[in-house]
Amino acid sequence: MRSDVIKKGLSRAPHRSLLKAIGYTDEEISRPLIAIAHAQNEIIPGHVHLDKIVEAVKTGIRLAGGTPVAFSTIAVCDGIAMNHLGMHYSLASREVIADSVEIMLMAHAFDGIVAVPNCDKVTPGMLMAMLRVNVPGVLVSGGPMLTGRFRGKDVHLVSVFEGVGRVQAGTMSLEALTELEDAACPGCGSCAGMFTANSMNCLAEAVGLALPGNGTIPAVSAARLRLAKHAGMAVMGLVHENICPRDIATRQAFENAMAVDMALGCSTNTVLHVPAIAREAGVDLPLAVFNEVSGQVPHLCSLIPGGPHSMQQLNEAGGVPAVMKELLNTEAGLHQDVMTVTGKTLRENLQGVEVLDHDIIRSVEDAYHKVGGIAVLYGNLAPDGCVVKQSAVAAEMLVHKGPARVFDSEAAAQEVILDGGIRAGDVVVIRYCGPKGGPGMPEMLSPTSAIVGMGLGKSVALITDGRFSGGTQGACLGHVSPEAAEGGPIALVAEGDRIVIDIPNKTISLEVEDEELDARRAAWRPPAPRITTGYAARYAKQVTSGATGAVLKE
Repeated sequence: MRSDVIKKGLSRAPHRSLLKAIGYTDEEISRPLIAIAHAQNEIIPGHVHLDKIVEAVKTGIRLAGGTPVAFSTIAVCDGIAMNHLGMHYSLASREVIADSVEIMLMAHAFDGIVAVPNCDKVTPGMLMAMLRVNVPGVLVSGGPMLTGRFRGKDVHLVSVFEGVGRVQAGTMSLEALTELEDAACPGCGSCAGMFTANSMNCLAEAVGLALPGNGTIPAVSAARLRLAKHAGMAVMGLVHENICPRDIATRQAFENAMAVDMALGCSTNTVLHVPAIAREAGVDLPLAVFNEVSGQVPHLCSLIPGGPHSMQQLNEAGGVPAVMKELLNTEAGLHQDVMTVTGKTLRENLQGVEVLDHDIIRSVEDAYHKVGGIAVLYGNLAPDGCVVKQSAVAAEMLVHKGPARVFDSEAAAQEVILDGGIRAGDVVVIRYCGPKGGPGMPEMLSPTSAIVGMGLGKSVALITDGRFSGGTQGACLGHVSPEAAEGGPIALVAEGDRIVIDIPNKTISLEVEDEELDARRAAWRPPAPRITTGYAARYAKQVTSGATGAVLKE
């Protein structure tokens, strides 16, 4: 066992003494030591209940003959961090999470790991650590929140963000917004809908590093606790068979996950996280691969925020396994011989699986769209690409041309939007919000939700070198690369310039002559950093482009 280095032999008597100080018996010390890396805390709804998930994982590990050892790491709630200084620390937290889990696994020589995250950066951060250290491991999330009910309709966190715009537009009262605020988030779990957290928890399942059901079983369901116990048992099987994360997360497995991404219409943040996770597995996933997969995989599920269906309904329809079973009917199919944390191949896992509700998971022949949920656009405004959730864009906005309304910060844009200064046809440009310029590539849920709430969702586009929440809908193009802080073309856009967006043809263009752009480039100077001390300042100096997953430089 890997943990023998800290517990066997004469020279390890001091090590054993320290373990016994905690209360471990000789019998417990002799068994495989399994880390449980969790992010339970009392500030994030998706994490407040993870102590119960951890206890269930411990039960599973003990049932299978191991000794569980839990430790915690940090987590950021993107919703609470939104639209203020805190958002600069959200994406940046992914690297701290990965590093902290790596440190704990390496320092204490664990034989395996069960990762217990639930929210946006925590799931990818823990997956990165699992692949980096490469000891047998399973991820089990805390599960999605149920939707709330407001005046006979399903609601969720983004409903409240959009409500702010509705109040400003005069179509909702403050009293109604307060009622909505009380109802939208009814309890624990990652925010209801195919937002980033649930997207990544589904893709962890699709890549094979989490058990079937991980992405969709509700947080409050007893089935979630049973899944956590099975995760504890599963990691022991992986330890005995010496099946490690890199044996599972191969190029073929990532292609399967990307296919599920397209079929579900996941968050655009997956285009940041999946390449970053793959990099830890030694797998190169250039941005262009997303377009290749999107061209082969239809969009099968219309989930919140782009559609009406909830995570609970997706679970009842068969969840990710049912989506994968339906994807076998596409021309490209899936790689079925890949290994998974069940100890079986995907082919074996899908035996007997079927779609239980074709209204929720459509057949390939009856897909919502013939192409996948995400598109990468290129052009003189984004030479290295930008990303849009095309499944959440209204048909009339798939091709759009309009004047640029240019802002050098999210706060400046939000003020003008809420003051009614944006008109139908405009293209809102928010720049200096990339990984370096933000720093931390802040999400733009507040301005995008305000645009929708004010009735402009089908007539206004928004582009940024920052990123969007998984809750964003509409013609919102993020991750514009190179970013403004690096002198990318988005830094050269002037108020009133015409911008042409053509999502079907994967292009985004700035209608300005090259000579004029050259003159603007010669006059351009980078702005002073927004944050000059602490972790965010160090992060800004080390981070790479959004086009490469915003990973840190070697």
